[in-house]
Amino acid sequence: MAKAPSKPEAPAGDAPPKKGGKMLMIIIIVVLVLLIIVAGGIGALILLKKGGGDSGGEHAEPAAAAAPHTAVDLAHPPVFAALDAFTVNLRREEGDHYLQAVIALRVTDQKTADALKGFTPEIRHRINLLLSSKLPSEVQTIEGREALAAEILDQVNESLGYPPPPPGSRVPVATPVQAVLFNSFIIQ
Repeated sequence: MAKAPSKPEAPAGDAPPKKGGKMLMIIIIVVLVLLIIVAGGIGALILLKKGGGDSGGEHAEPAAAAAPHTAVDLAHPPVFAALDAFTVNLRREEGDHYLQAVIALRVTDQKTADALKGFTPEIRHRINLLLSSKLPSEVQTIEGREALAAEILDQVNESLGYPPPPPGSRVPVATPVQAVLFNSFIIQ
């Protein structure tokens, strides 16, 4: 019987190419990526359940103590009325100082925001007079800006026919304008 001719042997340094090795590496990488995605999803789900579902746990107490007791009704989001920018000269202390402020008013509803447009000239006049009566040192601190916002709030509500609260008393009164917010506040 004749023997089949044998294959010539490859040189010692060359190994036959493995086609299955590359495919195996791709499968391993895909499986690892999928495991990472699944683990991240499970971790996010656990964090969301702990943060939202725990009403009486130890995580809820510090949040309740730090948050004010006013609840936001998401069914009725707040309405804001933006005013054009104010640029005024401040009262002189050492030199000339200018104030540029962009103000938004939080109002009770859209009807009030629309009604404010009719009062805009008087509101802007009162705010201009108030801003220009301030010294730069009075409005450079956070406390000074908060006091200024409260004064503007009183002036705006007064221009709408709501008298300001008695001096020294900050009892909340139902007024159409609820807050004054500074979107920009620059002193030069």
